[in-house]
Amino acid sequence: MGIKYSNKINKIRTFALGLVFAGLFISYLGVFFRESPLVMALFILIGFLAIILSTVVYFWIGMLSTKTVQVVCPTCGKPTKMLGRVDACMYCKQPLTMDRELEGKEFDETYNRKQKRADN
Repeated sequence: MGIKYSNKINKIRTFALGLVFAGLFISYLGVFFRESPLVMALFILIGFLAIILSTVVYFWIGMLSTKTVQVVCPTCGKPTKMLGRVDACMYCKQPLTMDRELEGKEFDETYNRKQKRADN
């Protein structure tokens, strides 16, 4: 069974969702420190900051998503958004590229890095 790839936009959205849940959990931990208002306030503040950070990440990926290239996946036929030279379909996880020189090569996310690779 091959490696399952994930779309970069979905990875970032999943990270932001994780920040929301982490922020709620951290804030909830503050309830256990009711005897010390300072510690309780600290936990609630850290949780709040995690939720605010998730809002910033969601806004950033939303703005980035409007600038992406939409392609039709050859496997499932659904339109998907691509970030970088290589990405995966948002629905069926099929590796995709729009770079002609990468067609037929093994899928590798390092192709998206701006540094010069040793094989060039």
